[in-house]
Amino acid sequence: MKKAKKHSVKGIAEKLNISPTTVSFVLNGKAKEKKISDEMIERVLAYVKEINYKPNQLAQSLRTGKSKIIVFMVEDISNHFFASIARKIEDLAYEKDYKVLFCSNENRDKKSRDLIQLFKDRQVDGYIINPSPGIRDDIEKLITENIPVILFDRYFPGLKTNYVGIDNEEASYRAALHLIENGFKKIGFITLATDQTQMANRKKGYLKAINENGFAHKVLEIEFEGGNHQRRKELIKDFIFKEDLDAIYFSTNYLTQSGLEVFKENSPELIDKFGILTFDDHEFFKIHTPTISAIAQPKDEMASELMKLMLGMLKNSNKNLPSKEIILSAKLFPRNSTIQKGK
Repeated sequence: MKKAKKHSVKGIAEKLNISPTTVSFVLNGKAKEKKISDEMIERVLAYVKEINYKPNQLAQSLRTGKSKIIVFMVEDISNHFFASIARKIEDLAYEKDYKVLFCSNENRDKKSRDLIQLFKDRQVDGYIINPSPGIRDDIEKLITENIPVILFDRYFPGLKTNYVGIDNEEASYRAALHLIENGFKKIGFITLATDQTQMANRKKGYLKAINENGFAHKVLEIEFEGGNHQRRKELIKDFIFKEDLDAIYFSTNYLTQSGLEVFKENSPELIDKFGILTFDDHEFFKIHTPTISAIAQPKDEMASELMKLMLGMLKNSNKNLPSKEIILSAKLFPRNSTIQKGK
């Protein structure tokens, strides 16, 4: 079988009797900037199409300083919240001729650092990061090196960086208040044992609503690391059945799913007696019996703002632009699980 001929910028230039620089400018989208005629641009592009020339991406990135690749790093890319944003970002990036590398840091600092270094070595153009708790210095270093980076969902207080997220405290306050307004008085809060901003602020919102109304707060904090799914369910089970509760508010959807499993496996009839509300909506909650009330983050809008901000940073050569903080609004979807039982 005859091996396909490998074409090069130099070979294209020789064939068209023009300079390799001219070919390079046309292929890299700089022809207009370099005042190359429309006739010449069309001639080069027509020949490139004829021979089905595919530029070497690594060589091209070395020439231009641009890889046309963006990193999207999150805690767990399989999580519905992150996966939904990732899908939208992929579409938006592709429209602008960028590709996206997706990865999970598992909320582990070492893995986060290893991934950041790996992608730096491959000269990616920018990072969208849902950071693990101990990589503040690593993010600051990226900023110092003028590498475009945006944090989302969580941030580091006092670190000036680009950020897209929601007002977690306000959204959580409204969620707890919704339960109170529907007649629930003994509301438990199940969350993660972490100081990360998104979870800390959701806890603040819950406590604010509970304290304002003179109720007792009851909080279960579950370690993110070191606990498997079964251990998490055991802790939730002890909390539900040993505390005097009439409602449970979960700080994230996977804790809610664990809690619903606990009800089903131990006392399925209790699910119709408790008020149940979750942070981070999921399609599953809309079809569960009863349907589960939820706070929904604006995932599509979040993805759009992340990409708009990233593309603006990649396009603008001024590295001294002030950082932007974009705070979006979450929405409460009341469903059957927060209707006061017995009314």
